[in-house]
Amino acid sequence: MIDDDMRYRAVDSRDARFDGVFFTAVTSTGIYCRPSCPAVTPKRANCTFYRTAAAAQGAGFRACRRCRPDSVPGSPEWNHRADLVGRAMRLIGDGVVDRDGVAGLAGLLGYSSRQLQRQLTAELGAGPIALARARRAQTARLLLQTTELPVTEVAFAAGFSSVRQFNDTVREVYDRTPSGLRAEVAAGRRTASPAGGLALRLAYRGALDSGHLIDFLALRAVPGVEEVVPGARPGVRTYRRTLALPFGHGIAEVDGLAAGESRTRGWLDCRLRLADLRDLTTAVHRLRALFDLDADPDAVDEQLGADRLLGAAVRARPGLRSPGHVDPHELAVRAVLGQQVTVAAARTLAARLAGTYGAALPAPSGGLTRLFPTAAALAGADPADLAMPAARKRALTGLCAALAEGAVRLDGGVDREQAAAQLLALPGIGPWTVGYLRMRALADPDVFLPGDVGVRHGLLRLGAAGDPRSAAAIATGWAPWRSYAVHRLWVLASNQAADAAPYTGTDATPCGGVETPTYTGTDATQCSGVENPTATGTAVTEDGQPAESAREAECETA
Repeated sequence: MIDDDMRYRAVDSRDARFDGVFFTAVTSTGIYCRPSCPAVTPKRANCTFYRTAAAAQGAGFRACRRCRPDSVPGSPEWNHRADLVGRAMRLIGDGVVDRDGVAGLAGLLGYSSRQLQRQLTAELGAGPIALARARRAQTARLLLQTTELPVTEVAFAAGFSSVRQFNDTVREVYDRTPSGLRAEVAAGRRTASPAGGLALRLAYRGALDSGHLIDFLALRAVPGVEEVVPGARPGVRTYRRTLALPFGHGIAEVDGLAAGESRTRGWLDCRLRLADLRDLTTAVHRLRALFDLDADPDAVDEQLGADRLLGAAVRARPGLRSPGHVDPHELAVRAVLGQQVTVAAARTLAARLAGTYGAALPAPSGGLTRLFPTAAALAGADPADLAMPAARKRALTGLCAALAEGAVRLDGGVDREQAAAQLLALPGIGPWTVGYLRMRALADPDVFLPGDVGVRHGLLRLGAAGDPRSAAAIATGWAPWRSYAVHRLWVLASNQAADAAPYTGTDATPCGGVETPTYTGTDATQCSGVENPTATGTAVTEDGQPAESAREAECETA
């Protein structure tokens, strides 16, 4: 935990690593800044530090127009923390307060509105309404200064309930009218939005290995729902997908970095087409989660880079992220579809279900034609449409029914331990699936998958023992960033598959997209990161026992 003296040293050195982690309010000027603000460093006696922009605004400070403190990535704490404050911040970021009010937020968290207000104010200096208001102001400034959207449309896209509320908030936060705020940026620097859409920049801190992210998503892209295509700029790949949002559907496009482009560029280009502009904040929040853009790669790489086994890999590819999701229910369904099959087979199954049960877009966009099916739609699916073993059908429909009824929750406000226990109680859901969902759906940065085939092969490539017990022991030194270590090992395993001499057999796809053949045998263990061979013999569980009784063995590849 950093104290105010450490914060001031960060301000004095203009340390960008702390941007978004705290904000500096200057009493002599009445403004608040990010730690890396290029202005003259204020005197220590004139500095007050706040955990959030909302707290600084609530104390009467205005945002600095030079460093734009509201444009920095969010604090990585809010994605990773499992306590009430972290859970509340994730839901506020997803727009719950704007849609359901403070009472709705408190209900999802299992607290009264008064308890929630008291806890957030005590730690962050601002309650849920002020925190949501700060996010709306940030979105409004972004749209005013980077797009040509009419001011009225900006107001509702940012989540304000009226133009008057929008005008008042912008004046209070920025000491400018909306028109004045827009005029600070020359018209030529604002983006002409694509037809029917918005062009935005998704900020990130530190280094970003966008190649790994695009590879990971491309391998798992469900036809009709997702695709990776060549971008408009040379050497750029673009990830495109449909989005099911609270007020309607959307289509998102995110460009990776070009080959040779600096990993510390600071943003990814994004384009959104939304049926309802009120979904803007939610769509951006979910894309940021998918690409893990609020992470602190310096903290992760500092620890993993000092490790004897992983150090060289970290130095070779800094900024590896742990991809999240845009819909936790979709992710859970795809995890079950991937049990005991290759990534390619799971992708085919998902595409069939999307074609049958997913809502069609009003008009196709490139290869995108429909939304991924809802849990409710799949809970009532015709068994004839589920081309999988009977046990997995029961696992899929049971999971979807539990998600649709709310018996199992995977949203950002859920307690991770509670969600894990609820998942494990369902038929056909085992420790691998739960770990995978904790890592991706619940943004847990410290999940390790000791029985995963990709993890095993990654460790073997490093010259370490790959059995589950040894793997778990090795991984203790990687806490609290074991989820990132898993992705490191998957990349190493994928590279190993690429380097290996081919041999005859049935193709199975590893994490990095390299095709390797399967083999015959009996070790059908978990394999999400790398598609190593599913067996043609008897399925076994994680402890090596036949899976004929109890539960179906898992080999998820979602």
